[in-house]
Amino acid sequence: MRVAVVGATGAVGQEILKVLEARNFPLSELRLYASPRSAGKTMAFRGEAIPVEPLPEGPLPVDLVLASAGGSLSKALAPVWAQGGALVIDNSSAWRYEPHVPLVVPEVNRERIFQHQGIIANPNCTTAILVMALWPLHRAFRAKRVIVATYQAASGAGAKGMEELLRETHRYLHGESPVAEVFAHPLPFNVIPHIDTFQENGYTREEMKVVWETHKIFGDDSLRISATAVRVPTLRAHAEAVSVEFERPVSPEAAREVLAQAKGVEVVDEPASRRYPMPLTASGKWDVEVGRIRKSLAFENGLDFFVVGDQLLKGAALNAVQIAEEWLKGP
Repeated sequence: MRVAVVGATGAVGQEILKVLEARNFPLSELRLYASPRSAGKTMAFRGEAIPVEPLPEGPLPVDLVLASAGGSLSKALAPVWAQGGALVIDNSSAWRYEPHVPLVVPEVNRERIFQHQGIIANPNCTTAILVMALWPLHRAFRAKRVIVATYQAASGAGAKGMEELLRETHRYLHGESPVAEVFAHPLPFNVIPHIDTFQENGYTREEMKVVWETHKIFGDDSLRISATAVRVPTLRAHAEAVSVEFERPVSPEAAREVLAQAKGVEVVDEPASRRYPMPLTASGKWDVEVGRIRKSLAFENGLDFFVVGDQLLKGAALNAVQIAEEWLKGP
């Protein structure tokens, strides 16, 4: 496999390289592309220093493109790469809502990988983490309504978001007023109920992504979903508090049994021992953590639970590499 990573020097691009190496992805050649200002740098991979190249406008001489370089760039160039013979797995929002482009989380809808027309979309990080826990429960008990409140890390805004949180926290702790460039307001010691742009219905685009993408991944528009997306001052790993009403009777014990069998999910649910999902423990993990599983006090056939996943891994880089791995295995 000849593989290209587009946006290699960004937060997700760096994680893609680590995941490719850690999972021993079968490749014969690796090309790294980034903006002209990053060209000439080198990045370590399997003991070698791989040069970063400026991204050309035409096709890339590879079989697989793992792209994480922004929506406008992917919108313009992904079709060119695909027409040149490469499979494009795109991490931006450019192609997620196109009917002909599969939106894939392999543990949920692996079969869609083989229905591509040259481009496969990676879902938004918040959605990817949610569906890892929601899908096995939906399959077992049939979800009707889902209410989600997210606690999203600075990593959701990329390397610049993480840098701003660290820099402005330092300023705050040294008696200076923190400022905001990446975020809508200063993030240190704050939570901001505003991620992405506000829509006509009063929800933000980030919140609507959870609705649109879950429907598309599940292949079911009847599921009623409402989300509130909040930025919190953690570095990486998104957390989500989820309430679900099911059609079928459900118990916490039955839910734990289902989740314990689910690929990519780790049940961390021992409140008496202070074991529950947290960004501190989920950061750097391939699996998402699920815990605080309890019977809903609002819904008759309902559950509440807490799920945490590394935004840069299952929410981005890991999921993209897993799609490529499944593609190589074949239907």
